[in-house]
Amino acid sequence: MTIDQPSSQVRVHLVTLQPDIALPENTGSVLVNTNFRRYALSNLVNIILENEKPVPFDFLINGTFLRSSLDDYLSQHAISSETTLNIEYVKAAIPPVHLASFEHDDWVSSVDVLSNASPAQRWADQEYVGAPGHERILSASYDGLLRVWDLSSRVTATSPSSGNGGHVSSIKAAKFFSPSQIASSSTDRTVRIWKYHENSDNPPTVLSPQMELYGHRASVDAIAIHQPSSRLLSASADHSVCLWSTKKSDAPAAPETSLPANTVRGAKRRKVGPSVSTPRRGALSSLKSHSAPVSAVIFAPNDPTVAYSTSWDHALKTWDLPTSTPVDTRSTSHALLSLAALPQLNLVAAGTTARHITLIDPRTSATSIVAMTLRGHGNSVVSLATDPNSTYGLASGSHDGTCRVWDVRSTKTDKDGPVGQSMYSIRRESAGGEPKAFGDGVKVFGIIWDSDVGIVSAGEDKRVQINGGKNIGSPARS
Repeated sequence: MTIDQPSSQVRVHLVTLQPDIALPENTGSVLVNTNFRRYALSNLVNIILENEKPVPFDFLINGTFLRSSLDDYLSQHAISSETTLNIEYVKAAIPPVHLASFEHDDWVSSVDVLSNASPAQRWADQEYVGAPGHERILSASYDGLLRVWDLSSRVTATSPSSGNGGHVSSIKAAKFFSPSQIASSSTDRTVRIWKYHENSDNPPTVLSPQMELYGHRASVDAIAIHQPSSRLLSASADHSVCLWSTKKSDAPAAPETSLPANTVRGAKRRKVGPSVSTPRRGALSSLKSHSAPVSAVIFAPNDPTVAYSTSWDHALKTWDLPTSTPVDTRSTSHALLSLAALPQLNLVAAGTTARHITLIDPRTSATSIVAMTLRGHGNSVVSLATDPNSTYGLASGSHDGTCRVWDVRSTKTDKDGPVGQSMYSIRRESAGGEPKAFGDGVKVFGIIWDSDVGIVSAGEDKRVQINGGKNIGSPARS
């Protein structure tokens, strides 16, 4: 097949891994104008497929999205126009649309989602009763309260006040540990485990405190969970990471030196109200090697005996949890604030104070520290979430007041070589979708990406914001 008769042409072979958009089997290579860009190639595929309604497509050459003309691509990579280009096409990503915002009384630091697709549900033995539309969103606020929301913006559960077993200061992180348990951490130096259930009555259910975990000496700013092993990791401003058991029978007693000053010496439980007491426990181990506050921690996706942590000391550390030993340290040029894993690419992503995201290969066999840099934010990148439907996708939250959607195959070339560029930027609806200088008043503090609910973010504007839509972000897992 030949398309047009320009002076400069190149032969392309179009393939896809998505059966529903595959070309007819007898389609061979196609001779096209080298000035073709994505739009012209997309029209070509639609013509061959005989689509009545055009479908937007994206195109990858050697695993990288085409973001220029074919002629520019050939020139940049010193490829002859006599070469047949193998081009993979995928359905183009759809911009995430604003679905809802939930207002709070104070800044919102962290969010999580409970759905049929969420990790807390996938790990659980019991079947989640939530049909589509019955998903739940967990938010943590600087007012010291946890809230569980339905998608109609109704609060279905909340944590108690400080006098009744709740955190005594701002909550920094919260996650669903299971469909019936929640974990949270706070500037009050504690990690807490809560029992979660809902009543059918209109008044919100009050979360029941199950355990208080003591061992940190400063704010606990991030947590990670692994429900199958009943383990939890916490990252603290005291420069340490702690490993905890969420089973009371497995956890050691809380160290007396970590308990509040008004606690009776040797007490193992705290009285909560007239008839309830909360067990207090200590850490299984404390991991100490960082020289500055630890900003984030995660379990290695394929091995829960391994953890990664990032710190203001510029380092990514790999930990062997059974021995509490740091087995590798990757030092970068900037303070690292957030962390997410891309396991199938053998990479971890770290948000930085330098406004970019650094992709790091944590394997000891890696010959370089930085695999790629993703640029686009205008302030510190403080939260990261992986695309649940793609090997290559990320979402980031920044103090510039935006969330960005990334595909690590979407790159451009600058003076330092290839750098990642975002697919979409999501602004805060509270600001009318308009940018704010340095993110003033609309800084994003937390983000989560759920395949059922969408991209959920939390921020300085005292809101949880939900952006969703089909085929957000990376077009397909391949």
